Amino acid sequence: MTLRTYEAAAKGRLPGPVWDFLAGGSGTESMLTAGREALDRIRLRPRCLVDVSRCDPGTELLGARLAAPLGIAPMAYHRLADPEGEVATARAAGEAGALLTVSMFASRTLEDIAAAASGPLWLQLYWLKRRDLLADLVHRAEAAGFRALVLTVDAPRVASRPRDAANGFAVPAGIRAVNLSPEVMAASHGSRDGESAIARHSMEQFDASITWDDLAWLRELTSLPLVLKGVLTAEDAELAVKHGVSGLIVSNHGGRQLDFATSAPECLPEIVAAVDGRCQVVLDGGIRHGADIAKALCMGADAVLTGRPALWGLAHSGAEGVAGVLRLLIDEFEEVMALMGAPTVADFAPSGVALPTCCRT
Repeated sequence: MTLRTYEAAAKGRLPGPVWDFLAGGSGTESMLTAGREALDRIRLRPRCLVDVSRCDPGTELLGARLAAPLGIAPMAYHRLADPEGEVATARAAGEAGALLTVSMFASRTLEDIAAAASGPLWLQLYWLKRRDLLADLVHRAEAAGFRALVLTVDAPRVASRPRDAANGFAVPAGIRAVNLSPEVMAASHGSRDGESAIARHSMEQFDASITWDDLAWLRELTSLPLVLKGVLTAEDAELAVKHGVSGLIVSNHGGRQLDFATSAPECLPEIVAAVDGRCQVVLDGGIRHGADIAKALCMGADAVLTGRPALWGLAHSGAEGVAGVLRLLIDEFEEVMALMGAPTVADFAPSGVALPTCCRT
C-alpha cells in the first residue's frame, strides 16, 4: 500500500460531492499543491558514519509522549468516510502512537472519541458567536481528558470553494456535528443550487470580530494549553507568544482558505525564528511521506500533522486503514532517520536540509 493507493480507493468509494468536499480547495485551488511543491523543493543533506543501528522516532509534544512526531489534523465529519467516524480514527491514532486533533464539527461525541482513544487528543475550535457553546465544548473536552485546545485563526469565514458551490454541497442527512446543538448547525444541512451550505453556515455562526484580546476569555475558561492553527507570518507568531499561547500550527488550511497565500512549509522557518523556542511549532500542509517529517524537523518544527491521507485510510478500511496510513509514514520516517544519520528526533538540525530561496528566513 502507498498513500496513492489509499487515495484512489477512497475516491472510488465516496460519492462525488463528498469527495469534492474533502479534496477541494478555495478559489482557483492553487493552494492544494503549493505545500507539496514547496516540500519537494527542499533537499536532505545526510551525514555518514553515524551509529544508526537503533533509531528512536519518539518525541514529546506539549507534554504528551508520541511514537513519532506525527499527528492527524482536525477535519470535520469523519462519518462521511466511515460509519464509525472519529471513533475509528481515534483507535487508529492510539495504535500508532500519534496525536489526534478532533474537530469541533466531529460526527461522534467528544466522550465517545475519548473512550476509544489510547493516545493524546486535542480539540479544535472555531470561534462561534455563541460563546456559551464554546465554553461548553471546552469544559467537556477537559473533563474527557483532552490535552489541549486548538483555535483555528485563519477562518473568520469559510472561503469560496467552487466544487462545493457547484455541487450545492450540504452535510448529508444522518451525519451531523453531534457536539453542537441542531439549531446552531441547521444551515450546514440545507442544500441550495450553486451554494455551499458550509460557507453559508460559517457566515451565520462564526464570529469574525474577534481579536488578540479575546484570547484572554478563552484562556480563563480552562487550564488546557492553547494552540493557534493557521498562523503564517512571523508578525502573528510574535503576537501569539506575547499572548501566552503554548503552540502554533503553521497551516494554510489544506488549501481551503486564502488562495495564493504563502504555503505552510515556506512560512515555517520565519515562524520558528520568531518564536525562538518560546512555544512549540507544528507544521500542517502537504505531508505525504516520511521524508516530509524529517524536512519539517530540520526547519525547526516539533512535529507535523497530516490531514486528507487519514480520511483516505478511513474510507479505505476504517480504523485499519487510518492505522495503515500512519504506519506507512512512520516507517518511512524511520528509514529516513537511518539514511540521514539521525538516530533521534533531536539529531535533525538546520544543516540537514538545503532550502530553496522561498523557504529561507
